Amino acid sequence: MDLYCVMGNPVEHSRSPRIHARFAELCGQQMDYSRRLVPVGAFAEGVAAFRREAAEHGDTARGCNVTVPFKFDAAALAQHTSERAVLAQAVNTLRFEADGSIHADNTDGIGLVNDIVRNAAVPLAGRELLLIGAGGAAAGVLGPLLDAGASRIVVANRTVGKAMALVQRHAALALRHGAALEAWALDEVPGNFDVVVNATASSLAGDAVPVRAQVLRPGALAVDLMYGPAAAGFMAWAEAHGAVPRDGLGMLVEQAAEAFEIWRGVRPPSAQVLAELRASLATGQ
Repeated sequence: MDLYCVMGNPVEHSRSPRIHARFAELCGQQMDYSRRLVPVGAFAEGVAAFRREAAEHGDTARGCNVTVPFKFDAAALAQHTSERAVLAQAVNTLRFEADGSIHADNTDGIGLVNDIVRNAAVPLAGRELLLIGAGGAAAGVLGPLLDAGASRIVVANRTVGKAMALVQRHAALALRHGAALEAWALDEVPGNFDVVVNATASSLAGDAVPVRAQVLRPGALAVDLMYGPAAAGFMAWAEAHGAVPRDGLGMLVEQAAEAFEIWRGVRPPSAQVLAELRASLATGQ
């Protein structure tokens, strides 16, 4: 059996096993996907143990997803790293090659783009975007948002120096696409935007939305990378100010679909799985 898993700490909350099991079922793929709790500071040992235990049982470990707090450890472990993962400086997908080497990627950003463009039917080409936050979540999505053709992206953060560092790291990519890329403090963001993405932990902490409502153009798409109850505050704020709210569940499914294709060479029906997952969550299943 080909084995995959999600590694994190904590990891029991992860919906990845359910999503990948459904992908495998719909695509006719024989594989097993599990959760593995890894002690903090022992990510390399956790990967080695996963591969060793699979071999001892006559199976083959083919790859894993990586969640907090190991996305930086995963980047350091790989021999081959995609351009988007290099820019993000974080990894959420590892593929174990036949020669023993490890290929690393970050599918978060393309997952967000695919959810916005395909599932929400909002084109990003030529649009102006506001990215709130400059931490790991923001770093994971900025490159693919530029690749999607946004004409202007403003990165706003409480510590403007951190936003500037993220912008500088992506400056060459922005130049390649002819996009304006700017860094601002949260309370100084100029203008308003077609799409606003909240990549901060404000929703998780139950804090107020960290920017003024004036950043929202009428009918703007406002996306929180959180989903479920954690995203409720941001979504209510967006709706109250004339924007179209969206949570991060679609991104979760779409980033998983990207990882599945990296591993299996098959594109799963992500829109179907997203609809099923939303329906089951609505009924508390």
